[in-house]
Amino acid sequence: MLKTGIIIAERYEILGKIGTGGMADVYKAKDHKLNRFVAVKVLKPEFREDTTFIRKFRSEAQAAAGLTHPNIVNVFDVGDDEGVYYIVMELIEGITLKEYISKKGKLSIKEATSIAIQVSMGLEAAHSHGIVHRDVKPQNIIISTDGKVKVTDFGIARAASSNTISSNVMGSVHYSSPEQVRGGYSDEKSDIYSLGITLYEMVTGRVPFDGDTTVAIAIKHLQEEMVPPSIYTEDLPYSLEQIILKCTQKSVGRRYDRMENVIADLKHSLIEPQGDFVMLTTVDNEAKTVVISDAELGEIKHTPKQNNRSSQKKLEVEQLEEETYDTDYDSYDDRDDERQTERRSSGRSSYHKSDRRRSMGRAVTILALVLGAAGLMVLIFVLGKASGLIGGEGEPKVPQQQEQPEQKEEDNMVEVPSLFGKTEAEATELARTSKLGIQMMGEKASDQEKGRICEQDIPAGTMVEAYTTLKFYVSKGVQQVTVPDTDSRTGLEAQQILEDAGFVVNVQKEYSALDDNGYCLVDPGYTYYTTPEAGTIAKSGDTITLVISRGVDYGDSAQVPDVVGWSKNEAITTLGKWIDIDVVEQRSADVPEGEVISQNPEQYSYANPDETITITVSCRDKDPVEAVPETGMESQSQGTTQTAQNQPAAGADGIWKCTQSLDTPEGYQGGAVRLELIQNVNGQPTAMQVVDNQVLTFPYQLDITGVSGVSTGELYLYEQVNGEYRELGHYNISFEKAE
Repeated sequence: MLKTGIIIAERYEILGKIGTGGMADVYKAKDHKLNRFVAVKVLKPEFREDTTFIRKFRSEAQAAAGLTHPNIVNVFDVGDDEGVYYIVMELIEGITLKEYISKKGKLSIKEATSIAIQVSMGLEAAHSHGIVHRDVKPQNIIISTDGKVKVTDFGIARAASSNTISSNVMGSVHYSSPEQVRGGYSDEKSDIYSLGITLYEMVTGRVPFDGDTTVAIAIKHLQEEMVPPSIYTEDLPYSLEQIILKCTQKSVGRRYDRMENVIADLKHSLIEPQGDFVMLTTVDNEAKTVVISDAELGEIKHTPKQNNRSSQKKLEVEQLEEETYDTDYDSYDDRDDERQTERRSSGRSSYHKSDRRRSMGRAVTILALVLGAAGLMVLIFVLGKASGLIGGEGEPKVPQQQEQPEQKEEDNMVEVPSLFGKTEAEATELARTSKLGIQMMGEKASDQEKGRICEQDIPAGTMVEAYTTLKFYVSKGVQQVTVPDTDSRTGLEAQQILEDAGFVVNVQKEYSALDDNGYCLVDPGYTYYTTPEAGTIAKSGDTITLVISRGVDYGDSAQVPDVVGWSKNEAITTLGKWIDIDVVEQRSADVPEGEVISQNPEQYSYANPDETITITVSCRDKDPVEAVPETGMESQSQGTTQTAQNQPAAGADGIWKCTQSLDTPEGYQGGAVRLELIQNVNGQPTAMQVVDNQVLTFPYQLDITGVSGVSTGELYLYEQVNGEYRELGHYNISFEKAE
């Protein structure tokens, strides 16, 4: 252990130990060359004598130093000083995801999804540089005080995996992929598996596989199926559960191919929580092993392409052929092995007689189907000829859309029915007969019976165009919730706790009562009381008034505390006496992100606490934003997705436009289309609906105004089929600043 005050490499002054791991200790240090605080990870003595490990460790750390991404803890320097091997990294003020899960039990769906998206973005950046993490777990994911999510410890797992290192040093096997615990080759898909396990833990509060020993847990990763996360979290959206299950498939060929596909589905789940868009290959665990002959395999390979999903399945078949390890743990008849051995030794010409009979029978069946289909086509042609639908040249007379008489606007309008109190099945039938589409948006607590519709976005009786999509929510029933105890919590912590419990929080501030000595009973910035009070039984969705203490009332002249160098949240709490706090973000290369650069009025001066106080906070990887008035609270919880409806995004960087052209999507049937845009804004996915319920002519010219200063986005295209929107594809699009 290094002592406080030691200087490494004549540059990094050790200020104190802030953490420890299996292979290294972590210290907070001052970089005197650049005048900034950093984190220094120092290898433990037992690994310093292993020259092979040191070489690999330095090589991997240097590769990780080439990664620069908002969701990755940046590595600044790698080196050694008189036998002390160290890595200098970005210092992040916050807690690990593991600590956060332990503190909250389990995370809200939106928060877990937002964290997973940010982790995936960091891993995608690493994978694009050829770097695989190999040790993705909540302990290696840091949530900063301003809500930014960052992945750390790139490269260390790879260096360690090639050496003889005990499992307790390598970290928890709870998050390891089957191929890792088997000791086989691991790649990007191993990170996808570990991310799936991490996401499982975020939404359920537990890991899927546990045991008394690492070996017992490893065997479960190889052989046991996990309990679906919805068993532990009843309100888990269907799409998010499917994403978790696809990430954690035991066979690498059945997982997501790339991290960017994981990100796309996670973002899609924010827009369509109950959507069935995740392509998940199911496995019959009760089935016996089936030996596929060469002829049958040839038939599979040469089956014509039917649709997008068939091509995906073909790819998965080819991937399964390439797998060299067994993923089926069911026992089967030894005679299957004997028959397989005979076939391999005797070649193709020595099929069993029963195989020949099956092949001939299959050929006869196929021939009969072909002849039947030909006869049916002749019959259709004759009937079409007689009815005039088919012209003399054999060309189908398809009425052109422009030749149809114009339909009066009033004839194309329908009345919106009331879905209130109906089941989803009843609503689907009612919408079909009313010529409307419907979409279930999620569940809400309400007085309505559980399972019945409690809210719809368009009021009953409204006249709308035919086939407009009607969105609705299903009741979870009346959820009785105990108001949590927030005593001794800061205002920010208390607000988060109450919101996580399902309440709407109304924040107010009051001066505290005094004790006999004239001191305040509750310090400024901390919870004074709530209405209703802690322990009261209330309903989810009710409004809770959270009163924050302003400390002692000194009238219109109070001394301003010094908050320069503090984190934003610490500053807001310390300035709890002030009724309004404006937070202005400003780029700074010298002050760590999230720290207060300056304040107005200045520290130790006297000012009126009923007036506004302003703090300027360092921001290095996002554009400055205008001051947002706060009452000592965050304006919204971290991890939520902001949704806008066709809102132009004019801002400090002007108007940014996308005018690309979209080709006809594969499988498009000419129905109504919905276009939805997702852009990453300051680490948070922001969704905007571009087109809704319109028939488009392709190629289609886009004219989209995006978020100011954001140059990229993902556009999702859906077509309405049988009253429901189904995704046809998504596109990476770019934005440019309009002149």
